[in-house]
Parts: sequence; structure tokens; C-alpha cells
Amino acid sequence: MKRYYSNLTVQVLTAIVLGVVVGGLFPHFGAALKPVADTFINLIKMLIAPIIFLTVVLGIAGMGSLKKVGRVGGKALLYFELVTTLALAIGIAAANITQPGTGVQATAQAALHDSKQATEAAKFTTQAGELNWVEFITHIVPTNVVEAFAKGDILQVLLFAVLFGLALNRLGESAQPLVKTFDRLSHAMFGVLGIVMKLAPLGAFGGMAFTIGKYGLATLLPLGKLMLVVYLTMFLFIFGVLNLILRAYQLRLGPYLGFIKEEILLVLGTSSSESALPRMIDKMERYGCSRSVAGLVIPTGYSFNLDGTSIYLSIAVIFLAQAFNIPLSLTQQLSLIAVLVVTSKGAAGVTGSGFIVLASTLAATKTIPVESVALLLGVDRFMSEARAITNVIGNGVATLIIAKSEGEFDEARHQLALQGHAVPEELRPEPVAELPRILKPHEQEPGQD
Repeated sequence: MKRYYSNLTVQVLTAIVLGVVVGGLFPHFGAALKPVADTFINLIKMLIAPIIFLTVVLGIAGMGSLKKVGRVGGKALLYFELVTTLALAIGIAAANITQPGTGVQATAQAALHDSKQATEAAKFTTQAGELNWVEFITHIVPTNVVEAFAKGDILQVLLFAVLFGLALNRLGESAQPLVKTFDRLSHAMFGVLGIVMKLAPLGAFGGMAFTIGKYGLATLLPLGKLMLVVYLTMFLFIFGVLNLILRAYQLRLGPYLGFIKEEILLVLGTSSSESALPRMIDKMERYGCSRSVAGLVIPTGYSFNLDGTSIYLSIAVIFLAQAFNIPLSLTQQLSLIAVLVVTSKGAAGVTGSGFIVLASTLAATKTIPVESVALLLGVDRFMSEARAITNVIGNGVATLIIAKSEGEFDEARHQLALQGHAVPEELRPEPVAELPRILKPHEQEPGQD
């Protein structure tokens, strides 16, 4: 019995249930628990930048061929674009079939005239106007590496880590002492993560109590159909599309979901996919993926492979058009998909990115009032869990697919993970591979660079 209650999955699930009860019975107290959840998420964010840096550097340094690094990155980006575009198309199809916005015109008009909701919506509308694709691209390159680490900017840290890893790879044998030091630091960072994860139940409790306490279940009723459509579409995407993708590579969805159940519950409680990012890198390694693939695909996917966000955004746009009685032609809907493909990347890593992307999409298409996002303010928090969970699951699937296609998947380690005999909870990454030695000019074969 003691072992059962010491299980992290049981602890987090119990904390979520208690959070719902406390938020429902004592809403003011529940709403005041937001700092508990925020503190836990900050503890996780504190570790994200160093863990990503060390994992990516060690992965690339030990990968051997630089061509392989480019091939893995190229495959990952191609996969991200194909799957997120498919998610957008599925979301628009689901919204057209179910018509979740039909019959909520009165609620929509009330939301526009509610001064508090209008003020909230205006903040996101202003931020949306400040976003553009060129700024997003240039922002990836940090002006100060230390500042990138201090701010926890994933894309900037990732770029620096890739460049640093490539440099170590080219240095060869002379870089080995530094690589071994980084390997020890990586073990230490995952050890710190193991300590922080003991507080996961508190974070999940505070996050769920805040959500229920502040927003209340009563706010769901007017837009209940929208929530149902979003949840069902994401459920079908996971158990339909992602399941088929895994089967095509001789993998099964059920065991994979069972293996990351703690991360899923953690995201459910905190409404933040970032809370699971460091653990997902480790879990994918333990599930059979190589360190280099897991270290590259997972962090990149957090900005470019947002399946859940894509589904939500496409449904939300069509929902708002229906709610405000604005008919959209097939051409306009296809244009929306094209715009969302771009805007869904442009707000990656920005606080409140779901609303910002939605507002920027409406501003770009000029067919639906940008202020209409006020209608979604009351229920967005309750849909953020579904978005975050789908994003996390989708990024794990992407990692498995890239690892399989590259021959970077260890079947023996995979079987150990399925049997519950994976690497212990200390969260130790794989050993660092020896770096290739750089040949001296007289040692090179003809045609070698």
C-alpha cells in the first residue's frame, strides 16, 4: 500500500481531484492558490534551458556525421509541417460538421459589450499586431547568449546549443574532456529535476484549484458544445491520426501513452506543456530513442509541432464565424489554414500565445472581428489542458518517428521500458558516445574533407 501511494502518477491524480474539490467548494481560496502552481512551473522552467543545452550539445557532439545532424533536423521540420497542417485541416472539418457556434449569437454579442472581457481581449489584440514572421525569424538569433539562458528562450538556447555541438563535433578528440564534463553536468541537472518532480502533486493541486476556483464550472455551460468539439477532435486526432502514424512504424499508441502517463497528468494539472518538457526528453531516451534525436526533436517541437494548438485555433476561428453569423467560403477557409500555418509558429513561446495567434489570424484575414476573441476568454483555460496534452503527446510521437526513420531507435531499451525495467527514476541519460577523431592531413584518404 505504501508503494502505491508513493507512485508519482497516483499522487498527481489525487492532487488533481483534490484541486477540483477545493476549487469547487472554496472558489476564493482555490483562486488564491495560483502562486503554488506558478512556483512549481518556475522550478521546471529554471531547468529547461540548461537541460536542453546540455542534451543537444552532447547529442550532436556524439553523433559523428554532421550530415546526419542536418538530415535529422530536416526530417523533423518536414514532419512538423505535414502533421500540423493536417491538424489544422481536421479542426476546420470538425467545426464545419458539428457547427459549435450555431445558436450562441446572443452570448457572442454580450461578450463584445462586456467591458471587462473587451479589455482582456484588447491586450491580446495589441500583442497580435506586434507579431510578424520576420521578427520571429530574427528573434531566434540571440544578441546575448547569457540573456537567452536568463529569459529561458527555448529557440535561442536551442540555436546556440546546435552551434556549440557542431563546434565540439568538429574539434574531435581534443573536445573529449569538455564533453565528459558536460555529461556529468547533464546527470546533475536530471538529478535536480528528480528532486523538483517530488513537488509535482503540489503544482497540479494548485493549478487545478485555481482554474476551478477562478473560472468555475458554470462558465462552461454557454460554450459547452465548443469545448466538447475541441476535446473530441483532439481525442480522435490522438487515437486516429497519431495512432496510425505509430502503427506505420511498428509502434503502438497504448504502451506509449502508458509510459508517459505521469507527464500527461502533470500537464493536465498545471495546464502547461512546459512542465513536462525536461521529463519528455528523458522519457523518450528511456523508451528507445537516441539522445541526439530526443534532444533535437522535443525542444524544436515545442515551437513548431503544436498539434493541439493547431486543432484548437482552426476550430476557434470557424466557431467565431458561426457565432457572429459570418459565412466563410471554401476558399476563405483554405486561406485560413494557410495563415494559421504561419501564425501558429510566429507566437511560439509567447505568454497567452493561443489568443495572440488567434487574434493575429483574424487581423490577417479581415473577415471576423478581432474583438470577437472576448467570447472565448471564459472557457479558454478549460481547453488549454487539452491543447497542452495533445502537444506533448504529438511531440513524443514525432521523436519516435524520426528516431525510427534514422535507425536511432534501440529496440532492446524499448522492450525494457515496456516491461517496466527502464533506467531508474534518477533520470540518467545515455552515456556520451566517443567523439570522432579528426584526421591529420597525411592520414586522410583521397576525397575526404
